[in-house]
Amino acid sequence: MCEGKIQHNSYYQECLFYLHSYGTNLAIISFYMRHDCMREALLHLLNKESPSEVFIEGIFIPSYESGKLHMLENLLETIDPGLESWGVYLIAACKYLQRKNYYHILYELQQFMKDHVRAAMTCIRFFTHGAKSYTELGGKQTWLLKIKDHLKVYLQEVSRNSGRKKMACTFRKKMSATDVSRHINTVDLQMEVTKFLHRCESSGTSQMTGSSLPTLFGNNNMKMDVACKVMLEGKNIEEGFGIAFRVLQDFQLEAMEVYSKVATQLVKQQKYSEIRQLLKCVNESGVAAKNDGDNIILNCLNEFKNIPAEDLDNLIQDMDSDENKVSKSTTEELL
Repeated sequence: MCEGKIQHNSYYQECLFYLHSYGTNLAIISFYMRHDCMREALLHLLNKESPSEVFIEGIFIPSYESGKLHMLENLLETIDPGLESWGVYLIAACKYLQRKNYYHILYELQQFMKDHVRAAMTCIRFFTHGAKSYTELGGKQTWLLKIKDHLKVYLQEVSRNSGRKKMACTFRKKMSATDVSRHINTVDLQMEVTKFLHRCESSGTSQMTGSSLPTLFGNNNMKMDVACKVMLEGKNIEEGFGIAFRVLQDFQLEAMEVYSKVATQLVKQQKYSEIRQLLKCVNESGVAAKNDGDNIILNCLNEFKNIPAEDLDNLIQDMDSDENKVSKSTTEELL
């Protein structure tokens, strides 16, 4: 902190005089920071309404590089306990840290800001980034718990402030209570998926390999990959179908597309009895359309011509439509 002794130093006062007369705000703030006068630097920044770049270059970078981030945070809070005066500067600092990939400092800053939604988003990155297997993700489940904690605290704060007069603006990310609850459900489902696939990989039943590791935090195509992965990596289709079905229902995904992908993989793996189990699970799910089972089989038969005769006959007999049965049986006899 700026000591009284240096403030009364004539050389110090002389420098300040010239800086205030001829220097830029960044030069003045940098001078204060070099002499451990962080409070004066912050007050000058506020009084002059300096742009975010001045805060980043003159105060924020020197603070974290010299291990004084906590001191900076304490001063920001002392000057404005609600931090609203610093909102534009703090958001700029977060964007800077994100560009630099300094995610641990970013997460620390977001927690100080009580920006729980953005902190939860950073935790998602910590959970997913760099993982090559669900065994690795199994060891990172603490981040899932932290995501839930942040979202729950945010819900509590929204509930607590619901009766109060709304603030004109705030720098913290907002989200509707419905969306927050939906994200919490996603985290719960991802925990189930992680535990299941981690167990599959550990027991050696996992056979799928791919360059990217799908999670429920990705787009719909990635979520569909999760549903496929869960069904294909268990001991049998039935073991993972329940979790996969919840993924399809919760995110309103194209179920038939997923079932057809799974059936295609089963044909490639020559697991024809598992296709029949898939059909049984689909039919018993309670939401399958009348022709869904037949369409799954037809997709398989159209794509693969070398299915063994006995397995082929079993699949054809599993069709509901007599017309489809006759059509496919005739086609196979001609071949």
